[in-house]
Amino acid sequence: MIMNSNKWIRQFFVTLFIGLLTFSVAANESPLTQPKADGLIGEQADGYLGLVTQNVPADIRQLVNEVNAKRKAGYQEIAAKQGTSLAEVEKVGGKTAIEKTLRGNYIRDESGTWRKK
Repeated sequence: MIMNSNKWIRQFFVTLFIGLLTFSVAANESPLTQPKADGLIGEQADGYLGLVTQNVPADIRQLVNEVNAKRKAGYQEIAAKQGTSLAEVEKVGGKTAIEKTLRGNYIRDESGTWRKK
């Protein structure tokens, strides 16, 4: 029973940290708003941004790479602090980002399929 409680507490804090990370990235990276609305980029189940289409301008590709690098650094920090795997943190980050994605923007599920939310 205690182990399940500890696992729940750990999951809660991982989710909380991911939420804060996602919020801070979204707040600091307002340049993402238009490319998302234009259907060029979207949130993925793995916790990172992805290119919905390969016909994306170079500056948008660079922005996606920069945001993903920041996310990965944040995920690694959370994983180290929480004593959990990077993959687990990325998964929670992806779920959180998809939940926060605006209706009409693209999301990519675990099967790799892009769809409008």
